[in-house]
Amino acid sequence: MLLFVKLGGSILTDKTQPESVNIVALQEVARELAALAKEAGQALLIGHGGGSFGHYWAEHHRTHLGVTDAAGWYGFARVSDAMGRLNRLVVQVLLAEGLSAVGVPPSASALSDGGILKQMDASTLARMLHAGLVPVIHGDVVLDLRQGAAIVSTESLFTYLAPYLRPQRVVLVGEVGVFTSDPRRDASAVRIAQITPANIETVLLQVGASHGTDVTGGMATKVQAMWQLVESVPGLEVQLVGADPEVVRRALRGQAAGEGTIIRSDPPREAS
Repeated sequence: MLLFVKLGGSILTDKTQPESVNIVALQEVARELAALAKEAGQALLIGHGGGSFGHYWAEHHRTHLGVTDAAGWYGFARVSDAMGRLNRLVVQVLLAEGLSAVGVPPSASALSDGGILKQMDASTLARMLHAGLVPVIHGDVVLDLRQGAAIVSTESLFTYLAPYLRPQRVVLVGEVGVFTSDPRRDASAVRIAQITPANIETVLLQVGASHGTDVTGGMATKVQAMWQLVESVPGLEVQLVGADPEVVRRALRGQAAGEGTIIRSDPPREAS
């Protein structure tokens, strides 16, 4: 059984402060991932967001809009460097907890077209998983056929890889769920417990942008990518949960049905 886990940039970093790492939150979730792998023999593919590392430099250099000159390619390199440094830090913390984590930068094999991911080497990741390694990918800058370069989110990477690697579940750790509006700005915002074919269109109209700098489009874009993901792999369930260690522990084990937001494109499984 394979589990995709995203560590959101909003928990790894303070997205309002350039290159600010929340090491305590990272260590807490790393412990939960290590415990899951050891206790249940769970295969893991981990992805993480850019937070105040990649998003900061991408916004500064407008990399997400494409690259056409030397200054733009310098910005591309700055984003790549920032994401590489964050990835190495995440891998170091996972290694310290005993996981055989290996950083895999998407830019080494990915190619997009108009900002849409079109290719990425999935076979190497499959071999890593078969060997018992834990690949750690991340949102990244990639070469783009139409606009020179683009930013590809972790959600987009998951969506592309899922049909090849066939995860049983996907857990996104960071946001406590999808809300009817931004709960940081609107006290009346209501958590949406489930997203299904019955309400997906309404949800996409309701959800807004992320808190802090996010060049990959905010919550609406994330929900859209995850909906595409569940539609591409029948029976797949995606769950968004916050960073509370106990909630993360239950979500990783599939025991947090009432927490966060669950996204499914088909009817829920019957309780056994």
